[in-house]
Amino acid sequence: MKRFGLIGFPLSHSFSQAYFTEKFAAMQLVNHVYDVFPLASLDAFPDLLKQHADLAGLNVTIPYKQSILPYLDEIDALAANVGAVNTIKMLERNGKRLLKGFNTDVYGFRQSIKPFLTSAHERALILGSGGAAAAIRYALTDLGIDCITISRQPQGEKSFAYEAVNAYMLQACKLIVNCTPVGMSPHTHASPPIPYAHLTHEHFLIDLIYNPSETEFLRQGKQHGATILNGLDMLKFQAEKAWEIWTNDESPV
Repeated sequence: MKRFGLIGFPLSHSFSQAYFTEKFAAMQLVNHVYDVFPLASLDAFPDLLKQHADLAGLNVTIPYKQSILPYLDEIDALAANVGAVNTIKMLERNGKRLLKGFNTDVYGFRQSIKPFLTSAHERALILGSGGAAAAIRYALTDLGIDCITISRQPQGEKSFAYEAVNAYMLQACKLIVNCTPVGMSPHTHASPPIPYAHLTHEHFLIDLIYNPSETEFLRQGKQHGATILNGLDMLKFQAEKAWEIWTNDESPV
């Protein structure tokens, strides 16, 4: 049996489990299974590994994309640069199981936004400062897009509190990415506290949340003529990249 799974907390619903279960069925991989492992603390992670010696790969979600790093034996260069891991591959070397971390969020995000980017999107507001936000910031910076981080506890250069977001900032930043869980089911009436009235048809709003498919953040953007995109396509792209990593006989460089 080859076992794959998702760690995070809470895990009230899982795109990954449904996606890979359907994928295994379509590929007739009857000896493959994908489980969900809600961990209230990463202290339970070593025990999870002991209990499931057949684990071949894991996905990592909120809130562990950054705090998982010390538990890994190796980290891919891209994931190290981002400072966040969302995919783990189990390697066998000299009879010992090693864990190598990768980041497929960067790839998934870049693929999902390709059809929508225009010359107007030269500056971006990134809402949130966790592991997902780190991947988004890396992807956008690599595309030459200047990024400003908005969070409840701003730290460092180009980082501001939500109270600092005003009409001038929104006029300068036509790309806005919500990397927080605000608005996720079941709290679907919530949205990041930005002045939506200053949005225009030139804005592009992206929410990494996919449930609901149209969050309050996206709904308000659409109401003001903005282009909107949820996180479903990104999840599909990053899932396929994770599968590529897991099934590659040699660990990718």
